[in-house]
Amino acid sequence: MADIRGSYDDLFMAVPNALAAFLDEGDTGGSAAVFVDGKPVVDVWGGYADAGRSRPWERDTVTNVFSVTKTMTALAAIILVDRLELDLDAPVARYWPEFAAAGKDKVLVRHLLSHTAGLPDYDGPVAEIYDWPAVTARLAALAPQWEPGTAAGYHSLTQGFLVGEVVRRITGRTLGTFFAEEVAGPIGADFRIGVGPEDDHRVALAVPPPGHDEDYTASAPNAAPRPAAATALRVRDANSMAWRRAEIPAANGYGNARSVALVQSVMACAGGIGPVRLLSPGGCGVAWEEQFAGEDRTLGMPMRWGLGYGLFGTAYGWGGWGGSVVMVDPSARMAVAYVTSQMREPANDQRGLEIVSAAYEGLQGLST
Repeated sequence: MADIRGSYDDLFMAVPNALAAFLDEGDTGGSAAVFVDGKPVVDVWGGYADAGRSRPWERDTVTNVFSVTKTMTALAAIILVDRLELDLDAPVARYWPEFAAAGKDKVLVRHLLSHTAGLPDYDGPVAEIYDWPAVTARLAALAPQWEPGTAAGYHSLTQGFLVGEVVRRITGRTLGTFFAEEVAGPIGADFRIGVGPEDDHRVALAVPPPGHDEDYTASAPNAAPRPAAATALRVRDANSMAWRRAEIPAANGYGNARSVALVQSVMACAGGIGPVRLLSPGGCGVAWEEQFAGEDRTLGMPMRWGLGYGLFGTAYGWGGWGGSVVMVDPSARMAVAYVTSQMREPANDQRGLEIVSAAYEGLQGLST
């Protein structure tokens, strides 16, 4: 069995065992964490931080968690809602006047967070996503593909720019800066949106699925064909220096399972961890209010969307391209995270679900 490092409560042994099994099956490296009441009951890692398997995955190794980043961006927005600085029922154009162009004057803030704004596709060159003013200007000029609020289509890349620009207009800070100062800093979480040169030595770059190279592109298992104009992201783009240095709040958050679970424990624990409170006790609930239920046009599957989180029974969360995932269960005050640099084909990837299921096994033991 693969060597797993870190610590865990014996009741949750199924979690490190699952991580070990992934490594035994050929995964390069990864980490898993379970937090209950804001404290770690599992914090483990193993494998390697590079495709050549020469650099061990360490306690402080971080990797791009792709769309798990959306839960961080959502948390930033929900903090502003809780502070009454952001109104979910306000037109986006109240905060971002240029956004009213091309019939978007009726797009509400809640539509951005729930993938119902009608702007799911980014159609500019990949190089433009590293230029915040250019990409937000492009999005402001687009016409919605459907009447906002009437349908959902996963906004895989655009959501972060849309929400991030609203946050910037309100606070004068980029989404990454706001997150660092208002979320990660106060709770001591090693998670950031984009990374600087000081962190390059500990970044595990994405490893394409077996049989693929760095030209492998993002897709959903049941997705309809993308519009011809839509920009396809490749692994080589996500592993580039330009990607790391940019702020792409839907897709380029860097962390490990410990930091992901710690941040989302804020949502699991009614807005606070220990002495630190980021939200009022009732402030988290707005995220779980169902905004849409039905077929997601982009994903090609039934979905229930809250505000920035997918809704799955009594738990809430989301996963990222390549396999990383976070799940939050407020009724159990639990946050579970699995973070990996090893991609698998989406249709065949059950790793995140296995980690979450293993965490619930431990939770049952904890409650008996």
